[in-house]
Amino acid sequence: MLRIYVIATGGTIEKVYSEQTGNVQNLDSKIDRYFRMLRLPDAEIAVTHLMNKDSLEMTDADRERVLAKVREKLQEAAAPVVITHGTDTMVETGLLLQKNLRDLRYPIVLTGAMTPLGFEGSDGLQNLTESLLAARMLAPGVYVVMHNQVFPVDRVRKDRELARFVWK
Repeated sequence: MLRIYVIATGGTIEKVYSEQTGNVQNLDSKIDRYFRMLRLPDAEIAVTHLMNKDSLEMTDADRERVLAKVREKLQEAAAPVVITHGTDTMVETGLLLQKNLRDLRYPIVLTGAMTPLGFEGSDGLQNLTESLLAARMLAPGVYVVMHNQVFPVDRVRKDRELARFVWK
C-alpha cells in the first residue's frame, strides 16, 4: 500500500457558502469527505489540516509553516506529498518548497480549484484525483497539477483571464 501525505491549507477548493454573509469563505475543512468518495484501494491517504486560508491571505510565515510540515512528513516516512492550496499564490509556495527542499526522493504536488468542492461545475474533485495519480507517477520534484495538466512549478503561472494555469 502506498502512502500519500496530503497537507490541506485551504483555498477555494475548501470554501463553503456562508448563509450569514452570502459569500464563500474558508470556514472549516471538508477535504476528508471527498477522499471517502474516491476508490483508493491501494493508497493510504494521511491528511494533515495545516490551515484553512485563502491564499491571498497567506503570509511568508504561513508558507514557512507549509515548508516545515512538508519537511516533517518527508522525515516521518518518505512518501509523495499533495498540498491543497489556493490558486492565487500556489506557485509562490511551490517555489519556496523547490528552493528549500533539495534531493527530493518523491514528488510534491500542489493543487486546488477555481470553484469550491461541492459547487456545480467544481474542478476540485478532478484536480484532487489527478494530483493523487500524479503523485504516484511523477519523478521527484515540485509540481502544480490542475485541469488535467502537470507543470513543473518554475514553469507555470496562473492566467486570471482564462481562469487556468498556463506554461510560462
